[in-house]
Amino acid sequence: MTSAKIQRGFTLVELLVVMVVMLLAYGLVPPLFSSGVSGTEMKATARQLAAGLRKARSTAISTGRETALALDVEGRRFELSGDKRVYRLPGKVELTLFTAQSELSSDKTGAIRFYPDGSSTGGRITIAGGANRKYLVDVDWLTGRVVIRD
Repeated sequence: MTSAKIQRGFTLVELLVVMVVMLLAYGLVPPLFSSGVSGTEMKATARQLAAGLRKARSTAISTGRETALALDVEGRRFELSGDKRVYRLPGKVELTLFTAQSELSSDKTGAIRFYPDGSSTGGRITIAGGANRKYLVDVDWLTGRVVIRD
């Protein structure tokens, strides 16, 4: 007796249905993961702000003149006094500035000022982005030291 070989496989319709389901999943899943701000992006923002603050302190000491880092919280950008460049920050992060009352220009802009002896007005910039994760960039008023904290 000869046995008939039964070929098993998928029909074209079954393959098409699986492909459509995979395409839908591929299109819907990424927005779920990208709605928040990544920790890497927040850390990079904290480092960028800390570098700007350190540069302002260094400039104040080397030139013998007060230098300030002015931060626009709403526009997500900062600039250093005496420098024409404007440094842009990612739009997804939430920024909060805590500084001396005399350094506030409005409720959305303010500055942290450094003096020729290395001291500063002091302050804190908070970088947040959901998931209860935030970074704090602290400036000590006495020494002008800049520190990033989790």
